[in-house]
Amino acid sequence: GADASPPVPPPDSRRSARMKFFLNRFEEIIGVVCLGIMVTVAFVNVLTRYFFKYSMAFTEEITLYLFVWAVMMGTSIAFREGSNMAVTLFYERFRKGNRKLLMLFSSLLSMAFFIVLTYFGVLEVMDEIAMNAMTEAIEMPVWWFTSAMPIASVMILFRIVLRTRDDLRTRNY
Repeated sequence: GADASPPVPPPDSRRSARMKFFLNRFEEIIGVVCLGIMVTVAFVNVLTRYFFKYSMAFTEEITLYLFVWAVMMGTSIAFREGSNMAVTLFYERFRKGNRKLLMLFSSLLSMAFFIVLTYFGVLEVMDEIAMNAMTEAIEMPVWWFTSAMPIASVMILFRIVLRTRDDLRTRNY
């Protein structure tokens, strides 16, 4: 009799599927790692404060810097999913053709904002590298954390372009 099991995809297509999954979910992976570390570090700090009356100063620093990464990853996810905050009071009063123009204008403004954020983020990171700036408590290079701005801004720009393309293709405006 015939075997009813589905054909096994070749290894290259499985690898390709894993890579596609990783690229589509990159922000979630980074965000979950950051949030996991933040929760663990904050919990350990609370325990040491409660039981040993000792506060670890570096935990606040780590939590703050990882929070920036988590927020930027969340922003990228919001743009990818089209769930970023929008004020639609006026938008909904326009006809479909005008909505398309407003959507394009909004996308262009968002892109302009993140291009500027990328530019100034890169300048900030370059300055921190040149000055060999280190964090106070954990003595790590500051640019490891502030690089979240330019890196995530580029990711967000990519997500805005893809979302705009998809919205234009599906006439979702």
